[in-house]
Amino acid sequence: MSTETATLQNLQSRRVTTQTLQEMRVQNIPIAMLTAYDFTFARILDQAGVDVLLVGDSASNVMAGHETTLPITLDQMIYHAQCVVRGVERVLVVVDLPFGSYQGNTKVALQSAIRVMKESGGHAIKLEGGAPVASMIRRIINAGIPVMGHLGLTPQSIYQFGTYKARARDNEEADRLRDDALLLQDAGCFAIVLEKIPAGLAAEVTESLRIPTIGIGAGARCSGQVLVMHDMLGLSTDFNPRFVRRYAELGGVVTDAVRAYVDDVRGRQFPDASESY
Repeated sequence: MSTETATLQNLQSRRVTTQTLQEMRVQNIPIAMLTAYDFTFARILDQAGVDVLLVGDSASNVMAGHETTLPITLDQMIYHAQCVVRGVERVLVVVDLPFGSYQGNTKVALQSAIRVMKESGGHAIKLEGGAPVASMIRRIINAGIPVMGHLGLTPQSIYQFGTYKARARDNEEADRLRDDALLLQDAGCFAIVLEKIPAGLAAEVTESLRIPTIGIGAGARCSGQVLVMHDMLGLSTDFNPRFVRRYAELGGVVTDAVRAYVDDVRGRQFPDASESY
């Protein structure tokens, strides 16, 4: 057994914390992160060896059917987080602060973060942005709440961007992202999500930091990777960005299963004698 394999098995045998992620970064063990929004899937993902579950505001899209992440509320995020926390034993659960629950007011930001931690049982929060939210991050961290940052394409700002295209392609925005990453690290973030930015820039930022980076559409040289569970399992078929790899096509599997059920009910083939009392 290699030293790296033994180290990974040791890490996977105990509860994942923010310190665990730092150990993985130092030992160059990639961090596997996925989104989760309910008890059943959270339990499956936890048992499958995922390191971090993100209760993402992407629930606004994949669970509630909204076009953007903006409509989901703090109460709804807390509900989804409660469901996820009940399903896990090992993983670190990070909960997104939704749009409007932290921007522009450090007191409101802290109150939102405290509610998430107390009412959901989550282990950390995540929020989007760089310099404009640094004061919110500091106040939350000073209260003892771990914060994961998020730079690059920040979906809560989609109407400001006007597009879902990759960010930081020009020098000015790339320089600002570099500065923001260092700022978030200095503010106390334990990790930073880098979304949809050039792979070379993501690698450069990762190498410049003392904390892990989690990439989504940011190349292979981040400290770890995250995908929306519905995308990687093929449950969301109308969203096909380049960075999504489909590890299953469960949308088709579920459709076939439901059609078979409907056919059996229509044909009085279900239930049969062995399924009756």
